[in-house]
Amino acid sequence: MEIIPPEVLLGAYAEGIFPMVEDDELLWFSPQLRGVIPVDEDFHVPTSLKKTLRKIEQKDSYSLRQNTAFREVIGACGEREETWIAPLIVESYCHLFDLGFGHSFEVWDSDGLQGGLYGIRLGGAFFGESMFSRKKDTSKIALVSLVEWMREQGMVLLDTQWMTEHLRQFGGMELPRERYLERLQAALGADFDVAKEGQDT
Repeated sequence: MEIIPPEVLLGAYAEGIFPMVEDDELLWFSPQLRGVIPVDEDFHVPTSLKKTLRKIEQKDSYSLRQNTAFREVIGACGEREETWIAPLIVESYCHLFDLGFGHSFEVWDSDGLQGGLYGIRLGGAFFGESMFSRKKDTSKIALVSLVEWMREQGMVLLDTQWMTEHLRQFGGMELPRERYLERLQAALGADFDVAKEGQDT
């Protein structure tokens, strides 16, 4: 199976560019307005979601896992009538996962995997790619899990690529490309090197 070379894919992310497949063609994007979600105190958890999160803390509903079903998560994200997650994307990102760059945040219950998201980490930045839900709020729960992990890791930039109303409820906003690139370079650090980045993850 053909893949996007990891050095090409990671190098693009470090420059604020990401790929999607449309009509079997690989396209690269760097939007004029870039979606981001704050990971500091400006991150907002909707009131309706807080009750569900308390049940999880009491081990009374879902369980949260990380990086136990990356391929299953990306496959579930692509289970739509129209999707940019073509086989080329699936295999390229699964390869990045094997190299230590890809991460999945998963919500499970007794029936199996019910929601999650996946993305790529470079330095202090996480590039969220896609999310899915099979039961109510499970993609939102995965997002909260991601933000908590980012805080623990000292990460500062959560890139959502595009902004949606679904993401705005968490404090999501759009940044002009120039401002986003400034935030990205600050998150990566002055000594950032793609070739070294995956070694300690």
